[in-house]
Amino acid sequence: MNEKEVRRKSKFLSLVLRHQPETIGISLDESGWIDVEELLASMARHGKSMSRNTLEMVVRTNDKQRFSFDETGTRIRANQGHSVKID
Repeated sequence: MNEKEVRRKSKFLSLVLRHQPETIGISLDESGWIDVEELLASMARHGKSMSRNTLEMVVRTNDKQRFSFDETGTRIRANQGHSVKID
């Protein structure tokens, strides 16, 4: 995957994890977390398919460290910059 594609996927993740989760029909918990499998399934249903490996690469290579997985690797969230209410 080229840098442009990674950037495009990162921007889409920012949209749904920081600003408009309803874009793909998801709800974040009170701390901004969502189950990774639920996120990927919702993305696929809305024409934005991404594999788990690609998601991990986007998180790992994001130069601004915008996203993180929980300690189990089963949930993901944006680290900052939310315009949706979270605790």
